[in-house]
Amino acid sequence: MLAIATFGIPILGSILTLLADRVNGLLRNVLAVLTVAATLACALLLIPISTEAKTVMLGPSTIPGFGFNFIVDGLGVYVAVMAALIGLLIVIYSVGYMRNYEHLGEYYFLVVLFLGAMMGLVLSANLLLIYIFWEITAICSWRLIGFFRDPAHLRSADTALLMTVFGSFFMLVGMEMVWHETGTLTVAAIRGHTISDLAMFFMFIGILAKSAQVPLQIWLPAAGVAPSPVTALLHAAVLVVIGVFAFARIFIGAFNLPANWQTYTSIVATLTFLIAGCAALVENNAKRILAYSTLGQLAYVYLGFASMTTIGIVGGLVFLLAHSLAKAGLFLCVGIIEHKTHTKDIRELGGMFKTMPVTAVAFILCALTIIGFPPSAGFIGKLMIIMGALQGDKVLFAALAVLGALLSLAYMLRLFNAVFLGQNPRWKDVREGTPGMVLTVVAFAVLSILVGLAATPLLDVVQVLVSQMTG
Repeated sequence: MLAIATFGIPILGSILTLLADRVNGLLRNVLAVLTVAATLACALLLIPISTEAKTVMLGPSTIPGFGFNFIVDGLGVYVAVMAALIGLLIVIYSVGYMRNYEHLGEYYFLVVLFLGAMMGLVLSANLLLIYIFWEITAICSWRLIGFFRDPAHLRSADTALLMTVFGSFFMLVGMEMVWHETGTLTVAAIRGHTISDLAMFFMFIGILAKSAQVPLQIWLPAAGVAPSPVTALLHAAVLVVIGVFAFARIFIGAFNLPANWQTYTSIVATLTFLIAGCAALVENNAKRILAYSTLGQLAYVYLGFASMTTIGIVGGLVFLLAHSLAKAGLFLCVGIIEHKTHTKDIRELGGMFKTMPVTAVAFILCALTIIGFPPSAGFIGKLMIIMGALQGDKVLFAALAVLGALLSLAYMLRLFNAVFLGQNPRWKDVREGTPGMVLTVVAFAVLSILVGLAATPLLDVVQVLVSQMTG
């Protein structure tokens, strides 16, 4: 019942939030916050159960290979807690950021439903059920990216939908091939099986499209036209994280990733963080710079997973948490600046450290985590990923990963310098955002630091869930 409540509460709560909007805006906001808070509480309560990897089945199914099967294991609960926590802070931030916009009933409905689909996906124990929740997230992201209804924004939303649905179509074909080759789509039943390269390729295409890896990355930078809370949600809590989770669930937790596919994945990851890093160095739109950063940082997670070593996989999951917390903070910091100045062009900004010192400090702390500055969790995660590549005899990829980290340092410092340092009299009267918005970015900055300081217990937890996943 607790597993069902974890995804059932936000799905039901999204509908109630939409109905509450017809009554009162305050009721709608409170209900949205309480719904996501209840989701986080349920996810936290699943932690003690996750060590047993219990499977829940909701009734029989007449569809061959399909069943309403859910699993409460370390990987699913780890990602669920992470997504729900970040989602809660983003919804709290949204109350101040979104208050003057129209269509807020639709906004909160889609955000809460988005999180509900994420909870259902990470707890699903059947590949077809994963696909169903996968598609719900695609529809939610499509509407949220085009939230402002500007024709250019709608084109960006359509691009995101077409690209991710293109990938998910191939993924569905791959799943059908898995059923044909193994006779089942249940994750536990297919564990340890070897499947054809074609089936693996089709599912890999779907995962790359969702997490915006080369060559299917073009939709994510364009998604920056969405409201800042939405971009934070897409980049840190839900959408692109789903691709990373699916790779871990399918290619590490279910099938054994062959040596040739370890190399292919490492090549894709390396190309992604190098191309994204170079693009971020020449981009002038602050949100697009952060979007390119997301492409590159998630590529590090894939590089860790592709090593198929314990240290690499643990490093990938640690860095996924560090990146998600810090990147959400960075997008929301930029959101405060955009909210006050109505521009995202870094050439028009500058001098914000004097007028927005709290936002500036929160930004640099989150940026240091993304860069991998010690003793942040970002440093620990990246170091373990590089060590995993070396342990897996991928010396060239490890060396290029160091170069990618230097690119991260360069574009993050460039962004901070352009926005917060120097002088710009145009913004001398600009001040911090609302208390709720500022407290949210401070919370993300503090959490980013605390995760690094609590590295020892975090590593112990992640090592246990990796042992559970690979054993």
